[in-house]
Amino acid sequence: MMWRYVAGAAAALLMVAAGLVLFNARARPDPVLPEQPLSVPAQAAAAGDDPLPDAAPEASQRAREEKRFDRYDKDRDGRITRDEYLLQRRKAYAKLDTNGDGRLSFDEWAAKTVTKFTGADADKSGSVTRTEFATTAPKRKARPRVNCPPATPAVRNDEG
Repeated sequence: MMWRYVAGAAAALLMVAAGLVLFNARARPDPVLPEQPLSVPAQAAAAGDDPLPDAAPEASQRAREEKRFDRYDKDRDGRITRDEYLLQRRKAYAKLDTNGDGRLSFDEWAAKTVTKFTGADADKSGSVTRTEFATTAPKRKARPRVNCPPATPAVRNDEG
């Protein structure tokens, strides 16, 4: 009865070994890459010109967080008070509080949205159509297009 388990394990090991042999027989040790012209930096390196500098550029003395801290620290005492921290918010609030009463009404708060709606309502009907609504879409920055050469098919040398 034990011989069945031994025979099954041996058969499984033989199948795994046969699979590895077949798989490795089809694998190529070194891939064949298409021949392409040298890029500009490679051409410069081949010509003896080194396109890269010898040393990496140095970071500025003040880190980004130090600059951000200094923007808030108006009196330059090395500490940011609550009033200094909220100063930007107060300026933004003051821009919205058009009548200067210290309170924001809904109309003051929604002024930008109302202006956007009014600008989109080209026929001044009080409602916007699909075409008019499309003009309210946020403007996205154009991404630079990368001009890559078309891929060339790889040449296979295993046929023959």
